[in-house]
Amino acid sequence: MLYPLKFKPIYQYRLWGGNKLRSVLQKMDAPDMTGESWEISGVEGAISVVKDGFLEGNDLQELIEVYMGDLVGDSVYNRFGLEFPLLIKLIDASQVLSVQVHPDDQLAKDRHNANGKTELWHIIQADPGAVLYSGFNRPLDRDSFLTYMAENRIEEILNKEEVQAGNSFFIPAGRVHATGAGILFAEIQQTSDLTYRIFDWNRLEKNGRPRPLHTDLAIDAIDFKHYDSYRNHYEPVMNGSASITQTPYFTVNHLWFSRSIDRDYLEIDSFVIYICLDGSFLLRYGEENPVLVKKGKTILLPAIFKDVTLEAREETKVLEVYIENAGKQS
Repeated sequence: MLYPLKFKPIYQYRLWGGNKLRSVLQKMDAPDMTGESWEISGVEGAISVVKDGFLEGNDLQELIEVYMGDLVGDSVYNRFGLEFPLLIKLIDASQVLSVQVHPDDQLAKDRHNANGKTELWHIIQADPGAVLYSGFNRPLDRDSFLTYMAENRIEEILNKEEVQAGNSFFIPAGRVHATGAGILFAEIQQTSDLTYRIFDWNRLEKNGRPRPLHTDLAIDAIDFKHYDSYRNHYEPVMNGSASITQTPYFTVNHLWFSRSIDRDYLEIDSFVIYICLDGSFLLRYGEENPVLVKKGKTILLPAIFKDVTLEAREETKVLEVYIENAGKQS
């Protein structure tokens, strides 16, 4: 019988990584300069492996092959097959990252026979004054953007946002973005590893040369529109759920509770992922022993479970992630 699944984190060394996965999220086995912890991944070459229980040692693709809709939901399985459709990361940026953009589904399919990359960032912790960049701060077109690029003035046109814990930013494919230094955040994204680097703050590698840019690829991927707001506005509800975003790719809700709360998934045909941002809780499902989920941990609830209880052991904050309309093509 299936049960809520915990996976072994896949730690990714990055030059810009820090130690907040250990110091803030209590991942004591994370090495120094770990920039990313891939919590649940179906990316080829980095597929998550079950950590415990009788399925320990099996990878996510193997589980989908055996359990199909019982694990991921019939509509999810019918659409994505053996590929798990989301990549869940925890990211510790101790330095500013490059300005980049991701292609949408059509462009990614045409160029790379791959998925596009739409994502959401949710800030877990930020140093005072920390900022990220999302979108543009003025209307642009292709030619004006290329002029700023040629004049090395990209920073002037980027929308800059000061951030703190709890802020969320939906980053659709096509939106330029970068995180500044001192930010720890959760990233929910399509299963894709496609990134076009636009600007790297004039940094040089050890060989004295700048990192390569992908301007020619990026220019056709960029959304040049200017938007009134680039962050997701939601109101956390104590002992309840607040919607952060609903997209064809994923739905993300914020759960904040200090007692037991019941979650009913009868109306959705999808797995559910819980990312514990703060506190800890017991996940109760059926007559089985409850599963403890602590801060910094991620767990996948198979689609076969429709009624569960989250029992807080202390004041707890959780991101709840699922695919609500997997049967509808985006």
